[in-house]
Amino acid sequence: MATTNHFGIALRGWRERVSPQDSGLEAGGDRRIPGLRREELAGLAGLSVDYVVRLEQGRARNPSVQVVTALARALRLEPSERDHLFRCAHLAPPAAGNVSWHVPARVHRLVGQLAGSPTAVFAADWTLVSWNDMWSEVIGDPRTYGWVERNLVAGMFRPRGVRGREPIAAWPVRSRAGDEVEEEDLVADLRVTAAAHPHDARLAAFVDRMLHDSPRFAHLWSNGTARTHVGDRKTVEHPRVGDLDLDLDVVMAAGTDLRIVTYTAATGTTDAEKMDALRTACPRQARTMSRTGGPS
Repeated sequence: MATTNHFGIALRGWRERVSPQDSGLEAGGDRRIPGLRREELAGLAGLSVDYVVRLEQGRARNPSVQVVTALARALRLEPSERDHLFRCAHLAPPAAGNVSWHVPARVHRLVGQLAGSPTAVFAADWTLVSWNDMWSEVIGDPRTYGWVERNLVAGMFRPRGVRGREPIAAWPVRSRAGDEVEEEDLVADLRVTAAAHPHDARLAAFVDRMLHDSPRFAHLWSNGTARTHVGDRKTVEHPRVGDLDLDLDVVMAAGTDLRIVTYTAATGTTDAEKMDALRTACPRQARTMSRTGGPS
């Protein structure tokens, strides 16, 4: 007796539910089907179109953890939906105790709707996982950086001669409080994350590597200070409009430990005028990493 293709049914249902706009795609053209086309989902997940077709039709069985993870991120599934997709693939859902790089649809929409301000989402380990086009316009396009540079903590503690700029910016971004204060804030925040996820092997390995590679990180970690990073004052040395003095605020996305980071300029200042000038060239979409097995 034929078995029900639960994975394919769930995959197709969620694909037809997600709008192109929610996925950071242009909706244009005469769309005769709801949601995403198979080729669009394949592109977002880093898979072949043929493989997506075979998964939906039940002709491809037993997808890997990496494939299911990439599909869940591309479809913006909530944690309970993601876990269901894993079970349909006869896989154990991700451990609840691990830091999640998954961006729910509602958070992705929020980033897109904050189109007028540079806004990004960081995982609790300070890996950059999502951003809008205004972030690329003001800070630089994260897709042009190497993978390691997308972790803010790893970038902050590179050797001084190697760093030379904000770790995930295309041009210099200076903390008005100074590098030392920013480093203290980030290490204290990472300690909060480590306490909240004591069984996350990936996070533990990351901390161990930082302790080994950076004496400065090791010194700050040994202090035992734990507090959440809530904001800063930054100067962005922008190549087109000159220096921008901006407020940086960090807020937690409800129901997650994702950090939403946004930059704003004080009203009525030359900085606000410069930001207005940058907005005119901005297509205003929300974007995420699309890499099988990594943030997407």
